[in-house]
Amino acid sequence: MAKVITFGELMIRLQPYNYERFVQADSLAFTFGGGEANVAVSLANFGFESCYVTKLPAHAIGQAAVNSLRRYGVDTSRIVRGGDRVGIYFNEKGAAQRPSVCIYDRAHSAIAEAKAEDFDWDSIFEGADWFHFTGITPALGANVAALCEEACKAAKERGVKISCDLNYRGKLWSREQARETMTKLCRYVDVCISNEEDAKDVFGIEAEATDITAGSLNRKGYESVARQLMEQFGFGKVAITLRESKSAFDNDWSAMLYDGEQYCFSKTYHLHIVDRIGGGDSFGAGLIYALLSGKNTQAAVEFAVAASALKHAVEGDYNMVSVAEVEKLAGGDGSGRVQR
Repeated sequence: MAKVITFGELMIRLQPYNYERFVQADSLAFTFGGGEANVAVSLANFGFESCYVTKLPAHAIGQAAVNSLRRYGVDTSRIVRGGDRVGIYFNEKGAAQRPSVCIYDRAHSAIAEAKAEDFDWDSIFEGADWFHFTGITPALGANVAALCEEACKAAKERGVKISCDLNYRGKLWSREQARETMTKLCRYVDVCISNEEDAKDVFGIEAEATDITAGSLNRKGYESVARQLMEQFGFGKVAITLRESKSAFDNDWSAMLYDGEQYCFSKTYHLHIVDRIGGGDSFGAGLIYALLSGKNTQAAVEFAVAASALKHAVEGDYNMVSVAEVEKLAGGDGSGRVQR
């Protein structure tokens, strides 16, 4: 059984009920989520040994966050306890032509104030096969960016494969800050994951003849994006998710995986969305699972896209699906008929 380590911030998610706006709500749903934690949960559900690394306060809310991972079989033994607060994000779910809105309240969270001595990376990576982080984590501060680099160095020394989802967040840092930091970190990365915007936002690499706002993507343009990313950083593989947004409810969803020789595009899923947060993370988890399971390039991207298509029909950050469910969809059964 493969062992995967993920590192990042686990946050409280607060959200109005029934598509209400923030200004209407008098109660909020309380759950947890965060990019790398979402990946960890998916991989645990797929049957891998999944270990999540972060820092959380040693109070009841911090424990609730830990428990939200434990219930799905994620190894939480490497979570450091300390600090004063758990980061929060408020999510207002979009509907029809009204987009979703995220508001962060994560300054001075426990992980944002973590120090090098909090994590023994040599011990953490013992027996590990894969390490995953996202561009959100180094955006939390220079100290956390340094932690990411220490983790990458330790992983490389042990021969652990590294994946990174670029995940640019303009509310956390500028494009210039992201480019400087991610250029350094991407030198360690074997598998780069991007969406249709990240490569442009972080590295200025843009697909031609594409209008993301209008929901019009030029697939050939993304072949060039993937090739340029690989040439610049020496990645072994580059994956790009392709979201053609028709409304907050309806998206076309697919992806491309480039292995240096083949540009493999997945089938396109026509999604009617229940919850899109965590969609990219579920793709990343599906890709990690597929590659560690020995799937070829085309089969790997098909599995990853099917996993993430299913996530869009699941409430909350975490993807609650099994390998069998993903393989059934990837195999062509997307009817949604009742299973009896």
